[in-house]
Amino acid sequence: MNTTYRKITKSIATLFGVAMLFSCEGNLEEIKASRNAADEPAGIAEGINLKYTDSGRVVATLKSDKMLNYQNKDFPYREFPEGVNVAFFDEHNEKSTVIADYGIVYDETGLIDLQGNVVITTSDSTLLEAEQLYWDQNQNWVFTDHPNEIKFPDGSFAKSLGFDSNQNFDNFNARSNNGIQIIKESKNE
Repeated sequence: MNTTYRKITKSIATLFGVAMLFSCEGNLEEIKASRNAADEPAGIAEGINLKYTDSGRVVATLKSDKMLNYQNKDFPYREFPEGVNVAFFDEHNEKSTVIADYGIVYDETGLIDLQGNVVITTSDSTLLEAEQLYWDQNQNWVFTDHPNEIKFPDGSFAKSLGFDSNQNFDNFNARSNNGIQIIKESKNE
């Protein structure tokens, strides 16, 4: 009886082992099939240092460790999963910078979504810090619904829970504002 019990136990163990092997192989095939080529980026670039020019003058530089290009999608976009650092140069060659931990550019709408430690420094030393910021390239408009802080060169600052502004920050609307504004008095003569 002991021998029969051992044979039955070995048979059951063998049956479970074979079933596990077949089930693993089936799962592996399912996993391979679930990786759809349409979900993969059309291109991957690493160590990017792009220079944008206009009439021979550098107007912007873009640096990023990695870019995923999804031009193969119905709604094409480019993703910067390891962060982005962009410098803009105006007609007087004055530099403004944008830094973020993550960025995504939607080509059809011209919308850029920057996330994680977003820092914008303008050529006049205005500093904007936010966790997320959108830039509409077509409308030249910057906005967010997230907490942010702006420090101006004259020492004034503003903290808000959202704002929208033109990209030069000279038409600025804060949704909830708390801060200090320095106003220069003028003498009426």
